[in-house]
Amino acid sequence: MDRIKSVAKNKKAFRAYEILDKLEAGIVLQGTEIKSIREGNISFRDSFIDIINGEMWLVGFYIAPYNAGSIWNHASDRRRKLLLNRREIRKWDAKVREKGFTVVPIEIYFKNGRAKMEIGLARGKTSFDRKDDLKEKDIKKDNERFTGKYK
Repeated sequence: MDRIKSVAKNKKAFRAYEILDKLEAGIVLQGTEIKSIREGNISFRDSFIDIINGEMWLVGFYIAPYNAGSIWNHASDRRRKLLLNRREIRKWDAKVREKGFTVVPIEIYFKNGRAKMEIGLARGKTSFDRKDDLKEKDIKKDNERFTGKYK
């Protein structure tokens, strides 16, 4: 049985992109990074996933330096390698190259004590898609308010 503990979600990814497919990936981390992640000192701001030489790299993902760390603390915004099956990487790389998709980080969590990241194959939303999403959200909220389920 898998024990999963969510640390953070990338809410901006769902607003700016339409997520078409998802995968779970392991992350190669250095010493104090895991401790900082457990404390929740992370930020998805401006992070994305780049495919270089058949490997996926997490770029721009901020992990704050660990407070109790020493001079051996990690660099806060270094590139981090994602651990995925080679076949999955090739499949997503082909889609990114020919159809204009992008790969974005969605969520970071612990699964059986190991840090994992959920990544998504995404296509950017247009401004009218975002407006439609907001309209649907408002309509749903109004309906819940009238039926008494809204708190």
